[in-house]
Amino acid sequence: MDNQTWKKVHETDLDSLCLELKDYLDTPAVIILNGEMGAGKTTLTRHLMEIIQPYQSSNMMSPTYSIINKTGQVVHADLYRIEEQEEILQLELELYLDHTNYFIVEWGRDYLQTLQNIIGEDFNYYEINIVIRDEINRDIELKNLDFQ
Repeated sequence: MDNQTWKKVHETDLDSLCLELKDYLDTPAVIILNGEMGAGKTTLTRHLMEIIQPYQSSNMMSPTYSIINKTGQVVHADLYRIEEQEEILQLELELYLDHTNYFIVEWGRDYLQTLQNIIGEDFNYYEINIVIRDEINRDIELKNLDFQ
């Protein structure tokens, strides 16, 4: 898969974007979400979860404080508060891998190697970069990451 880019994405475009995005992702998938604070990482996750498993994502909350939430076949982790690589090991991520098709990680780029070591080669790795274009529009890029 080549990189895929969507320009000038408004929040109202996210359902159709996520339908398309889902077609690009081979499961099981680890998706690293990048973007500055307020770029829309959690919003994108909420829309993607609604596409992946309708009716199970309505109560999805950002895992900023709990760090990890699992809903059905989706694990959503927010590593914003993680400061050291060793803290990733304490999360016991391997406990979340059974029956998981999508492992979405906000703020995970700095921990990619550690995540790959824990989660392993059975998952496909992707990175989604969200860039704030203006107050209401974002540019979104999907990259396929080779297991390193």
